[in-house]
Amino acid sequence: MSVSALGTTTVTAFVEDAATAPSMHNAQPWRFRFLREDGVIQVYADLERAMPQADPTTRGLHLGCAAALFNLRVALAHAGWAAATALLPDPAEPCLLAVVRPTGPALTGNGVEEDLGPLYPAIRRRHTSRQPFTDEAMPQAIRDALSAAALLEGARLLFPDVWHVHMLLSLVRDAEGRDATDPAAADELRRWTRTGPQTPDAANDGVPEYAFGPRKLYGAAPVRDFAGRSVIPGRAAAAFENAPQLALLGTVRDTPRDWLLAGQAMERVLLQATLDGLATSLTSQALEWPELRWTVRDPRSAMGFVQMVLRLGYGLAGPGTPRRPVDEVLEIV
Repeated sequence: MSVSALGTTTVTAFVEDAATAPSMHNAQPWRFRFLREDGVIQVYADLERAMPQADPTTRGLHLGCAAALFNLRVALAHAGWAAATALLPDPAEPCLLAVVRPTGPALTGNGVEEDLGPLYPAIRRRHTSRQPFTDEAMPQAIRDALSAAALLEGARLLFPDVWHVHMLLSLVRDAEGRDATDPAAADELRRWTRTGPQTPDAANDGVPEYAFGPRKLYGAAPVRDFAGRSVIPGRAAAAFENAPQLALLGTVRDTPRDWLLAGQAMERVLLQATLDGLATSLTSQALEWPELRWTVRDPRSAMGFVQMVLRLGYGLAGPGTPRRPVDEVLEIV
């Protein structure tokens, strides 16, 4: 199988898989370019989908694009391709986040890429769940495997102890209070919130009403309520877990390259968790306020910067959310 065999139909399918990745408010802030002559796929940041209020540094945007990059690597491996990935290859073009160059048949030795193919079934099954989780604890073996998955991508995944979880939940409540009283933040959130029936011509991005999950009666689970103070007709209410199982994903440094490593690690953890039968969601509220983000980390750990807080557990999987048509995110030249 030669690199020249990578055709436009195949690349289109790869990008469709890549675009199932999670992103802040489902903004899908990525673009792909396939250079047929060179046989490479470029991954770009789409700054028109940035969020100046919640994500002024574009750190969260980088995480989402990196998650899509990781899905692209998984799709390539599943199809039998090995690939070399270069992050931030051109300092003069910061929106070019990565170049993926298929190099031939997938590795058969001890390379990392050979481990990616088995993750492929989770790409279409992984959805953010804003449903209650049960109180069943994750086995230590699963925790260890998820931490190992993050390490493979150059990041760390730590499970905080009880005192730290309580602190995290307090910081999330603080951030929610700040968001509620910040008109600019509220307007930005509304931009990506889709209420009302979803028709075929409805928006193909953002968080639709059917993915809000139930209204919280009580419980401590850090689940962002996209409905805000709006009343959604027919929306159910439910009790959420009082002792949510959280994990911190982070890096030693906090550069754009670290964000890209963290985003790939995040998606690898989410896909592995999905295969392990876990429901997952992401919690970034406390990370969106710089003065709160620093206090999220555990000072006793080597993790210098927390990039994402994950909520993991056993419960209902979330529904799929809309995706932009592939011809809007893929350019073939």
